[in-house]
Amino acid sequence: MISHPLDRNNVKKLSQLIETASEVIITCHVKPDGDAVGSSLALCHVLRQLDKNALIITPDTPPRYLRFLPGFKDIFVFTSNKELSQEFLNRADIVFCLDFNSLSRVDQMTDMLASCTAPKVMIDHHIAPEQFCDITISSHEESSTCVLLYKVLCDLGLKPMIDKETAACIATGMMTDTGNLSYNCNDPDIYTVMAELLRCGIDKVKLWENINIKNENQLRLNGFAISQQMKLLCEGKAALITLTREQLDSFNYQKGDTEGLVNIPLQMENVIISVFLHEEPRFIKVSMRSKGDIDVNLICEKNFNGGGHKNAAGGEFHGPMQEAVKKVEKSLEEYLGIVQANV
Repeated sequence: MISHPLDRNNVKKLSQLIETASEVIITCHVKPDGDAVGSSLALCHVLRQLDKNALIITPDTPPRYLRFLPGFKDIFVFTSNKELSQEFLNRADIVFCLDFNSLSRVDQMTDMLASCTAPKVMIDHHIAPEQFCDITISSHEESSTCVLLYKVLCDLGLKPMIDKETAACIATGMMTDTGNLSYNCNDPDIYTVMAELLRCGIDKVKLWENINIKNENQLRLNGFAISQQMKLLCEGKAALITLTREQLDSFNYQKGDTEGLVNIPLQMENVIISVFLHEEPRFIKVSMRSKGDIDVNLICEKNFNGGGHKNAAGGEFHGPMQEAVKKVEKSLEEYLGIVQANV
């Protein structure tokens, strides 16, 4: 028996919103990952079965490694057509905000989403959600937004709408946010939900294979990053990988090509924090992962205007790569010094 995230009032309010809505918009955070895309597609499938005109608008282009997901080709990208996005939002009867807890997480869509007058519903698993939605369903104890969405759908009496395609989308988000159930996965509910998804007919092994398919350029880029661009910091307790725009372009980089790279250094016995910096057009993207009680969310919140989860967080640095590296080194030394002092 899985836990239930919704109280009776929220079940009633959300059920009424869905019942009376005709035009529904679903959006997620910028640089969407498997959980963001998976939860968005799953909800879209369910709503369309309810005869709703549901559309997913992502702030920017979703990564190509998720293109095997059913419905992926129908995703509407905000940066490709801002005027039409505005028209869709103007017509919306309800807007679902999935896998993000702050308006700033939709990047260039922020003002447009903030000014949208349609009721907004947040379904998210990040810490400290901002209060910008009419209904906020948030639980940072959940391993993924997809598992939270599954519970919400069950609470709404919509479990019969979870068909094989919907289940594949939910399972993808669950697996990508837990490394195929290898971290953030001690909650028994995860396995109960996955068992139910398997009963819907998904092939979990094939899904994981699809998630991890890489071409030659991707493999060579990741190999280069580990062999040439990784260094150990803080007496071997932390690993840092850096990739400049020039280096990324030399491997014909496309969004999603370095997915999972930041996790690899944690395979080393003594490494408890892994950091990956890569150069975006307007900033340096910061990704952090950790083991055990090491809280990289605190580091990203304090130093990189970001956040996330205890063992998986991110942020941004506006400046040159060498300055980003200096700030990472300083922030890691400060944090680990405090941890050591409290031992």
